[in-house]
Amino acid sequence: MHFEVLLTKDAEQDLEELYDHIATHDTAGNADRVLDRIETALDSLSTFPERGSHPKELLALGIREYRQTFFKPYRLIYRIVDQRVYVYLIADGRRDMQSLLARRLFGA
Repeated sequence: MHFEVLLTKDAEQDLEELYDHIATHDTAGNADRVLDRIETALDSLSTFPERGSHPKELLALGIREYRQTFFKPYRLIYRIVDQRVYVYLIADGRRDMQSLLARRLFGA
């Protein structure tokens, strides 16, 4: 079974900001490598997205519809709907994920 992987506008912006941040504070080469690894993680969602774990911040609220995969320290938060995987968030997992997820997923 093959799933279509789609990034929300917010997730696309996350990737752009992440790339720009690494390129500015490190090197463009390292930014390219990180982007390649994240794209590999995203591509892997097309074959078996159910293998991702449920984010603990959402499980604590009883929410089990979202999953996550990692390219440490980055977390990719997504939801499976039929044959599609919607990626909502790509963020450094060292950030305050509770409030970030609340803002991004629930508009809080």
